[in-house]
Amino acid sequence: MKENEMIFGLRAVIEAIQAGKEIEKIVIKRELQSDLSGELFEALKGQDIPVQRVPAERLTRLTRKNHQGVIALVSAITYQRLEDIVPFVYEQGKNPLIVLLDGVTDVRNFGAIARTCECAGVDAIVIPSKGSATVNADAIKTSAGALHLLPVCKEKSIGDAIRFLQASGVKVIAASEKAPDPYTSIACDTPLAIVMGAEDTGVSSANLHLCDHIVRIPLFGNIASLNVSVASAILLYEAVRQRTNPGQ
Repeated sequence: MKENEMIFGLRAVIEAIQAGKEIEKIVIKRELQSDLSGELFEALKGQDIPVQRVPAERLTRLTRKNHQGVIALVSAITYQRLEDIVPFVYEQGKNPLIVLLDGVTDVRNFGAIARTCECAGVDAIVIPSKGSATVNADAIKTSAGALHLLPVCKEKSIGDAIRFLQASGVKVIAASEKAPDPYTSIACDTPLAIVMGAEDTGVSSANLHLCDHIVRIPLFGNIASLNVSVASAILLYEAVRQRTNPGQ
């Protein structure tokens, strides 16, 4: 990680939080205790910023500068609000097409999905505030710059985002290899959100139960699953096909 993607030092990090700067995560020395660190934790109250306690050596690997036991990893983009995106899309007379990523932590998969989303005309990607890939230089490079063009919404939880979308008239489908219905059986020409999960665990069972439909991509080989970015592309371009060729 480049040093221009970090803020280090207790006072600097506190001021960044208070200024509302987009922060992906704060890394803190495990045994850090001081009056100023107490002020840091006070500033973090009510903020949805992940905090990770680590050994001092981890901080030193990130920067040789005087970090005072705390480093904030700065987001490379400005996140948007899902509750602003959906009404805006409706006002344009469009059917929303949203992608939600549940536990996708690999930055290259995330970047590849973002690239496909931008090409497919997706209106926004939704990620959870915790347990998601970071929007960093690697993700942006893999996305071919799509992460600078496509709205990304960081929500408290994917479950909350699903509920909001359903209340907004958006049908929510999820992909699972255990689903009985193939992905081609679902109408995708209405307001639609697609939930994709991590390759090892898939969409969480709690979020699967919230979805309106669960679909599978048929597999005919010996490998049990597709790469999540490839699976996302298949589902997205089925939606594109239906929307551009209605009735076929």
